[in-house]
Amino acid sequence: MAEDKTAQDTDDQPIEDRIAEIEAAEKAALETAEAEAAASADPSPEDAVRALQDELEETRDKLMRTAAEIQNTRRRAERDVKDAREYAISRFAGDVLSVADNLSRALQAAQAENLEGPAKTLVDGVALTEKSLLSALERHGVKKIDPEPGEAFDPNRHQATTQIPSEHKAGRIAASFAPGYMIGDRTLRAAMVAVSAGAQAANDDSAAAGDDEPGSGVDVKA
Repeated sequence: MAEDKTAQDTDDQPIEDRIAEIEAAEKAALETAEAEAAASADPSPEDAVRALQDELEETRDKLMRTAAEIQNTRRRAERDVKDAREYAISRFAGDVLSVADNLSRALQAAQAENLEGPAKTLVDGVALTEKSLLSALERHGVKKIDPEPGEAFDPNRHQATTQIPSEHKAGRIAASFAPGYMIGDRTLRAAMVAVSAGAQAANDDSAAAGDDEPGSGVDVKA
């Protein structure tokens, strides 16, 4: 019954209104078809070239970044291999240094005595052993740091244990107490040194000592 009523209403509608509705529906359908055609239409040659250029630039940028990452990775790997080759024995060398120190102390104590015969032969053998040990360490990149008085103080290689007056300029090495060692460019153990306080300090100490005449420190008031 409802359908019959709708059809009857449509039949009763003026013809002008029905024509306007049909024209509006056709116009809407035409606009929809044009929009779909524009969306699916092939781009112009200029747009296609521009899109390809943008894609090419993006691809080139990705390739350059990838190449830079590969180069940095290769450099890091080469540096790691070099460090491993140069510093792999650092811990072992540090343990061996105590042996070298003991040999050096034994030689210094023995050379202070006038030894002859078998004792001197034994000392000479210890000296050769120390020399062989230092040569073996040097072949593996471990070098001895044995500064001389008057050399410039280097905080990266020297460790100051005291400051004393000396004939050398202030801040320079006045004396060396224990040698140090380096492995490659790194300090395995710093050399123990005394830093000079300068010649003026030495003169002042001498003058102060000269003022004290023999017996001047004795209380004579009694």
